[in-house]
Amino acid sequence: MTMTRTPHDELDARVAVLVCGYGEVEDNDELPAYNRRSIDLLVSKSLKVPARAVPFLSRRLAGRARAEYERANHFVSPHNEIFQRQRAGIGEALQERYGDRVETFTAFNFCDGHLPEEVLPVIREAGYDRLVIYPLLVVDSVYTGGLSLEQVNKAIGSDGGWLRAVRYLPSFYDRPEYHERLARHVREGVQPLRERYASSQIGVVLLNHGCPYRANGFETGIRESRALYHYVRELLVHEFPSISVGWMNHPTPGRWTQPDMLQAARNLITTGARAITFVPIGFVTDNHETILAVGYTMEQLRAEHPVVELSRLPSLNDDVELLRMAASWIGPLVESAAAA
Repeated sequence: MTMTRTPHDELDARVAVLVCGYGEVEDNDELPAYNRRSIDLLVSKSLKVPARAVPFLSRRLAGRARAEYERANHFVSPHNEIFQRQRAGIGEALQERYGDRVETFTAFNFCDGHLPEEVLPVIREAGYDRLVIYPLLVVDSVYTGGLSLEQVNKAIGSDGGWLRAVRYLPSFYDRPEYHERLARHVREGVQPLRERYASSQIGVVLLNHGCPYRANGFETGIRESRALYHYVRELLVHEFPSISVGWMNHPTPGRWTQPDMLQAARNLITTGARAITFVPIGFVTDNHETILAVGYTMEQLRAEHPVVELSRLPSLNDDVELLRMAASWIGPLVESAAAA
């Protein structure tokens, strides 16, 4: 998919595109502050956490994460580096079409230096008064785009008059071109297994981010995530019938989506899969969950089923086709903001 610039693509005004993601720590000393923001902004949506307990929980979670990262050869998440390449790739595609009338900026929900409250002043100082808020997150929920909106609105505060126009892309879970790209990603990724197994013996676990069923009345993304799985499944199931959703749940109290990724793989093995491939579809950027959590699940499966071949495909990350699609999805919003 290309975005070729033509004369009619000249914009009426300059537009800033704020590409939003979670962000992940690259230094373990940052874990307590990272976890504190996560508890305040994420966990509190589904669980009541007393303010006095937040510092203790932040330190406890930090200790657990530090041990997990050290166990994995002092793991450093590649998320931020990949995300910056994604943001740059989207920006390049937009500039091919609109020239320097559009500029992309990075916002991370939990990482100092890229918090919306730090990035919005930069955008304003650069003279932009049109803003497109673009969570690079597959589904829309209180935990994804809703979190970005919450932080952006807080950063704007009572002085929002400088923004002449704001536009927002809620999600892209229902984009057919995204489904087609994921299906090809799966086919290409499992092709080496076809040398040893029939396609019906290759189990495919399509990984969605887990969702709690209750979040104080907020939308949690279950509806969109289920739809995403079924869209992609329909493109693959006739060739790879051993296919299942696998929910990447967090180890927190409450009722979460099922089957989790471990149970999904066990189910496929029960029905005759001799190879299992885990494929993130609810993420476009690899992170500690798609790498470490999947890796630990694979360790457990190897202990239980040593003869089953296991593999993991990466997220699409900075796939050129994905980034051009991602730019095309917000093209109409950029034009709408510029015309306002």
